[in-house]
Amino acid sequence: MKLLVANRGEIAIRIMRTCRELGISTVAVYSEADQNSLHTTYADEAVCIGAAKASESYLNISRILKAAQEIGANAIHPGYGFLSENPQFGQAAEDAGLIFIGPRPETMAILGDKLSARKAAREAGLLVLPGPDQPLEDNQTEIIIDEPLSFPVLVKAAAGGGGKGIRLARSGNELNEVVGLAREEAKAAFGDGTIYLEPLVQKARHIEVQILGDGKGKIICFGERECSIQRRHQKLIEEAPAPSLSPSERVCITEAARELGHKLFYRSLGTVEFLMDENSQFYFIEVNPRIQVEHPVTEMVTGFDLVREQILLAVTGNLDLEQSQIHFRGAAIEARILAEDPDENFLPTSGEISYLKEPGGPGIRVDSALYQGMAVTADYDSLVSKLIAWGKDRQTAIDRLQRGLSEYQIGGLKTDLVFLKQILESHPYQIGEITTTFLDDFTPDDQGPAESVTRDAAIAAALHIHRKRNQPVSSPDQAGNLWQQTAWKEQISFGN
Repeated sequence: MKLLVANRGEIAIRIMRTCRELGISTVAVYSEADQNSLHTTYADEAVCIGAAKASESYLNISRILKAAQEIGANAIHPGYGFLSENPQFGQAAEDAGLIFIGPRPETMAILGDKLSARKAAREAGLLVLPGPDQPLEDNQTEIIIDEPLSFPVLVKAAAGGGGKGIRLARSGNELNEVVGLAREEAKAAFGDGTIYLEPLVQKARHIEVQILGDGKGKIICFGERECSIQRRHQKLIEEAPAPSLSPSERVCITEAARELGHKLFYRSLGTVEFLMDENSQFYFIEVNPRIQVEHPVTEMVTGFDLVREQILLAVTGNLDLEQSQIHFRGAAIEARILAEDPDENFLPTSGEISYLKEPGGPGIRVDSALYQGMAVTADYDSLVSKLIAWGKDRQTAIDRLQRGLSEYQIGGLKTDLVFLKQILESHPYQIGEITTTFLDDFTPDDQGPAESVTRDAAIAAALHIHRKRNQPVSSPDQAGNLWQQTAWKEQISFGN
């Protein structure tokens, strides 16, 4: 069997690692900007599918399917982002005779539209935030302002995802401008300017449930995750299990996710997301019909390889797991390492990685596609690595993650490593008092001069020793040479 991974970066390598364990041959696709990326070397074969612009490569359905056909792939895994939630891509893959490792295209169509997803959740008996299940039309803004409306409200893209296409209106005076901005952002990000209104839940917690369905009504739940630490509606730190949930709350939210999965006859991995208010009432938000960025924390506490289960289900059509087999052990926390500068309002950064030292030790996992000499560009998402820590309890996981963040050294590129460590060290996070507005009121301490000097000195010393060895810093072409020696790499370039 040969599987094409229609993605890049750390998630592409993550999928390929499981494929290697399963004895499945892998194909990487890459843009011209990613020619020297690590996932192209790790795969058994690699195919160039176009220019750096995502619309000409990772979002180009015809080029990806042509690559699959030319190289003889049997299956496609979309990862997360890009085309992972695109029902047209799933349908085109299946029409081409490929195994699409994801939900049915018709299910993705329902869930990809947040309004139809809300309707499906209501029909399944889930509590949904108040508001209409119809979009806000271009000429409706003034009418809605005149009607009773409780502010603040969120203006959200119906085709949204990843925190994009969401704007906050604190008053009726702001609504006109916010609606226009949200429409423009939604159209630019998703090609669809449809938006709707949703009340803002104050001091809410963002809790999600991982499910796996066989498409015939059987749903397995792998527990919940706490994803409340967010910046600009994008998750930054996630953990499993969610702290401070009572046993009854955990059962209720899990059963709600399972019920929606039954209603949809859900197939493959999916994540049902909820907001929980101050009174422990939870409301359905959406379903992400794909593998999640934060899936490692669930793997760490359950011992299951979710990608493996997803692939085996897609290939065999059977889900052999039973709910009684899912047990939970300890706690796990993930921190997203971003190429962003906290001192410059988290603007994306770029540069060449001049030095790299990833952490290790008990309970530490690194999901990354970084290597020394790698050029990090601003062409794609700023996520460059994920650091995950497991412990016998939440405090142990926090301590290990703090240690891991301290050990992580990335030279030549500004990242959020110190900022993440400051969040973990804060008293509210330590005691589990976290909400989706946590970072709105969070003021990190300045990085101490001693810590800064020590880190800079260590990196400078390591670079000096490295350069004294009479060999240049590994160029991108040399990166991953051990994989290059053991993997057959065939590069095919498609013309425009």
